[in-house]
Amino acid sequence: MNPNGAAQGSGATTTAREEARTKLTQMGYDPKSFLEQSMAWGDQDSFRHLNNVNYFKYIESGRIHFMSTLAHELGGEERARDMLTGKSVSFILKDLSIVFKRPVNFPDTLLVAHRPHDLHPMHFSNSAILWSYAQRAVVATSESTLVWYDYDTLKKCDPGEKTHAALRGRTHVSSKL
Repeated sequence: MNPNGAAQGSGATTTAREEARTKLTQMGYDPKSFLEQSMAWGDQDSFRHLNNVNYFKYIESGRIHFMSTLAHELGGEERARDMLTGKSVSFILKDLSIVFKRPVNFPDTLLVAHRPHDLHPMHFSNSAILWSYAQRAVVATSESTLVWYDYDTLKKCDPGEKTHAALRGRTHVSSKL
């Protein structure tokens, strides 16, 4: 299997990429949040596996991708630029935890996905998952709390119904909104 999950010489009908996307969608992860993250040689530590800090970086990259796709849905390029540069209303990370399930070895590509849940007017919880194409398995999971924040007034806020509706559209579970 190559690092992108395609079986070599086996005539397999389902690639690791397709399998990952299908399984994570079935698990309720937002397909718009999917981000492929290739592991670089330098991401390894002396134990020859993905260094723990890189899991945080990969989840962060996925969260920013999730933010960007949500922002584009809410107001196009200008809204995305504002959310990504700390202008107007966006969300800010309150906390983050990771559970490491399996070591990741080079070469590999991970599919990073996010699933917002437990939606409240001023914050929401977010699950993230990392799926290894090489292992065809979950290698880490994460939970975080994201707070809606007005960067112009430097205070947490309620982002409004349009934003709540867009976020509800990204989740398959109930909310408090």
